[in-house]
Amino acid sequence: MLSNKSGMLYTGVTNDLEQRLFQHKNKMNEGFTKRYNINRLLYFESTSDVTVAIAREKQIKGMLRSKKIELIKTMNPGLIDLSEDWYK
Repeated sequence: MLSNKSGMLYTGVTNDLEQRLFQHKNKMNEGFTKRYNINRLLYFESTSDVTVAIAREKQIKGMLRSKKIELIKTMNPGLIDLSEDWYK
């Protein structure tokens, strides 16, 4: 899940997390993440099965915000940008 400084959340699926996050951080694609400056990686899961990934994305998108925050905190209790040092 991605977020901006004000805490807005975004959930998506990609087959290349580093490349996709680079695009979000550099506002390379029009849309929700560019409009709301959503560029902080708070949580991610990995699978090689695209069907599983899409099903999980739908499951997460259907969660209440409070449940999404609980899920994020299982991996990232400090809600820090997990990709902070990826592009230095």
